[in-house]
Amino acid sequence: MKVLMINGSPKSNGNTALGLAEMEKIFAKNGIETEIIHVGHLDVRGCIGCAKCSETGKCVFDDTVNETLPKFEECDGMVIASPVYYASPNGTLISFLDRLFYAAHFDKRMKVGASVAVARRGGTTATYDVLNKYFTICGMPVASSSYWNILHGQKPGQAAEDGEGLHTLRGLAENMTFLMKAIELGKEKYGLPESEPKVWTNFIR
Repeated sequence: MKVLMINGSPKSNGNTALGLAEMEKIFAKNGIETEIIHVGHLDVRGCIGCAKCSETGKCVFDDTVNETLPKFEECDGMVIASPVYYASPNGTLISFLDRLFYAAHFDKRMKVGASVAVARRGGTTATYDVLNKYFTICGMPVASSSYWNILHGQKPGQAAEDGEGLHTLRGLAENMTFLMKAIELGKEKYGLPESEPKVWTNFIR
């Protein structure tokens, strides 16, 4: 089984990376393969809503989003981690996720998702909520821990002092491992839930 881990921080070795590394140890212990994709430092433009991806299966802007799409399709779970900027995720990460999820026309149901917010102080729960919405719009169960998935630290490496935060992330990785394995067994025995054709509505009467 494989977990795709998205580092939304501009810093490759900052506190966000530290949190992902803590989870990676637990996944490795449980025999789960991981891959970390660092996107926070890249020049990623936002989605323009052209819908060409529905015809081609990829984004018209050929960058890291298209490189990530096949990895997203094959993974069993995804962790999205972001530093907090003005009480929300890094803007580059948001642009990446908007295009990635919009262009991913494969079935994402039952891939397990988890989000992690990293901050000096505040804005973590708002960031956590934003990230979870990517999972819950497409049938991805959201893994939880013993607290919201939050890690605190300002200077790179400072999050190593947040004992409770690291404890929370280790528990998150354990719970995520259990969910992925349980879902795999469920799919073997029962298959995926039946899905009705999508009904599209708007507020024009």
